[in-house]
Amino acid sequence: MYAETLKELRTNKKLLQKDIARILNIKEITYTHYESECFIMPLKYLIKLCNYYHVSMDYMFGFTSKKEYIFEDIIINKILIGNRLKEWRKSNKITQTNLAEILKTNQSSIAMYERGSNLISTFYLYAICKTYKVSADYLLGKTN
Repeated sequence: MYAETLKELRTNKKLLQKDIARILNIKEITYTHYESECFIMPLKYLIKLCNYYHVSMDYMFGFTSKKEYIFEDIIINKILIGNRLKEWRKSNKITQTNLAEILKTNQSSIAMYERGSNLISTFYLYAICKTYKVSADYLLGKTN
């Protein structure tokens, strides 16, 4: 999903895994597990790394090879993200129930993401973007 990109970005800056762990305020072993994709990195950490490395989430996910762009930090705004998700879902005529079935979750989880009660998980964001060819940066409110 993003492990190769994490390693590439880190090594290009001549950083060690412990350096990134310190930036994220997590244990080195935890970061090691994220970089090796033993665990899925929470979206809040991926966003922090996108901001740190000045890359888009679409680049991080491997959806684009365009590394450089006009940079503005991605700000976590669960309401905006939820609204974007809902707007995208409705414009594609997908019900919450249908989306939940596709993602193998429940409708109430989708509703909580759309209300902004919970931040969408990295796994679900990636799955939606990959399946439907929608920009992660758009859903995160970074681009229009």
